[in-house]
Amino acid sequence: MRRLVILRAALAGLFPVLAAPLSAQIADRAALVAALDSAARAHVADERVAGISVAVVRGTDTLLVRGYGSVDLEWDVPTPADASASYEIGSVTKQFTAAAVMQLVEQGRLDLDADFTEYVTDFDTRGHTVPLRRLLDHTSGIKGYTEMEVFSDISLKDLPRDTLVSLVEAEPFEFEPGTAQIYNNSAYFLLGLIIEKVSGQPYAEYVQEHLFDAAGMASSYYCSERAVRAGRAHGYEAGEQGLQRQGYLVHTWPYAAGSLCSTVRDLVRWNRALHGGGILSSDAYREMITPQPLRDGTTLTYAMGLAVTERNGQPAISHSGGIDGFLSDGRYYPAQDLVTIVLQNTAGPRGPGALGDAFADLVLGPEPGPVSVPFAGDLDALVGEYAGPARGIHLHMTVTRDGEDLVFTRRGQTQGARPVHVGDGVWQMGGARYSFDVAGGRSFELMVAQGSGRYRLVKIPSNGGRWP
Repeated sequence: MRRLVILRAALAGLFPVLAAPLSAQIADRAALVAALDSAARAHVADERVAGISVAVVRGTDTLLVRGYGSVDLEWDVPTPADASASYEIGSVTKQFTAAAVMQLVEQGRLDLDADFTEYVTDFDTRGHTVPLRRLLDHTSGIKGYTEMEVFSDISLKDLPRDTLVSLVEAEPFEFEPGTAQIYNNSAYFLLGLIIEKVSGQPYAEYVQEHLFDAAGMASSYYCSERAVRAGRAHGYEAGEQGLQRQGYLVHTWPYAAGSLCSTVRDLVRWNRALHGGGILSSDAYREMITPQPLRDGTTLTYAMGLAVTERNGQPAISHSGGIDGFLSDGRYYPAQDLVTIVLQNTAGPRGPGALGDAFADLVLGPEPGPVSVPFAGDLDALVGEYAGPARGIHLHMTVTRDGEDLVFTRRGQTQGARPVHVGDGVWQMGGARYSFDVAGGRSFELMVAQGSGRYRLVKIPSNGGRWP
């Protein structure tokens, strides 16, 4: 944080079941299980990873549920082979918060289109209107507290929660609500307060009673920096001198944005319950996993506490998490009824997403890269300097031309990205997409889409003036 699936009828309507070609997959189950195990062993063999617990479950077939590496380096305690260790799951928490909000919406106690200040009545938005749904998909424009310099100090102290609310309130909005998307922990912090006020229960109690208990998640709980928990993995961070113990963080602060702890087995149960009709009605579930566009019609790939993307033309619902000492990666592929979970007790450059990708490639077949399409417009009109707010920074990007290619270079980087044009004025490289708003033959804005961010950068005129 600081650095930071079954209501079959409903699913059938939302996600047609189209199995990936067997020729692209490992058909023999034993060979597939061996390959999954080998991938997990290779991941934890990296000296920058202390340990992991993983789950790969397809339908009723549990392909792999196992722990690897160590849950405690000081005492050389191996990760339980039965994957019973619990981990801090960071921002995977957000889907639980979103599900809690949607339960209260179903009950008529919350209105997604109401300004959130109807529930947090003492928050001054300085004239901005922020519908509740804009908190859920990171499009509120409110300043993220984990990107505020003062948070490094506050995170070590046990203070009233309204201390943080006051600090966030004092910050200017980063953009007009609904016009861009910047991943935002402040929004989910506020959602936790709203859940408490409307339900009359502390957030931890609400989640325990209405989500954990409903899904059969007996080994999940609200994290604590003090409580002793049997089976809890110790967290580590990768530094220049190797692995070191996680930094101290008071769990008053990650809260509804990232303070839940769980196991891979429990997270499989959660996916079965959430995506199977055990938590929400089909209508509420559909709304939770349907991204809403920005005000100008720009499409998003983040709905409510979950990213909703495609893999080989089929839906993929996912979220990752990062908090001091821990990283997590959870995915659900509806068409194949496949759940993959990777929980890692190390924060550093070797994250669990690569292993999640490897699991998907092995079970579903590899994903081809983007297909290049010739750009029919004027590339020279797109060349220039662009700048605007991004998560925790003011993003400055230079776009240059190299033959028929565009090169996108962020300030401070020595080597730019060379995405391919995939059509309709969109360039793509990996999970990053770049698109231009062109008016009068000139480019005025560059939209950078990466993960749960849609950063709107404005072109800086070469004469130093402003666009009319």
